[in-house]
Amino acid sequence: MFNYQATVDFIEEENVYEINFSDFSELQGVSYCKEDVELEAQEILLASFAELVELRKPIPFATQTKSEATFTVYFPIICCLKIALHNAILNSVTQRIDLARRLNINAQQIERLLDIHYASKIELLEQALYILGVEASITVTPKLVDNSMN
Repeated sequence: MFNYQATVDFIEEENVYEINFSDFSELQGVSYCKEDVELEAQEILLASFAELVELRKPIPFATQTKSEATFTVYFPIICCLKIALHNAILNSVTQRIDLARRLNINAQQIERLLDIHYASKIELLEQALYILGVEASITVTPKLVDNSMN
């Protein structure tokens, strides 16, 4: 659901690593050192998602699967919950202020709850999702070694 794939190519003429996203052909980024590629990819996607939240447009789920040529862009759990909440609000046609009332919080707090760059309480995100008919669950699995970035 939130396992977005990206590719990286080293551009010798410019001495940069070019980052492209499988699900977002219009997005592109660069990193000046190999060690920062994954973090740069995450920041680019999160900035794009923050803009979609502000514009109240849906954030598409990942459609591409992992391949030899791609790496997975990691998102913190809190960001995944915020993306899911944003999409759930849009899918339910629930007004943000109505959700705020049901959560017993004010309008400013609901905006912060949806702000990808703001630290929110997981319990409140989970409750908001539940109100909208979405059940949140977390799966913990051992990480497979990703040698594509080495």
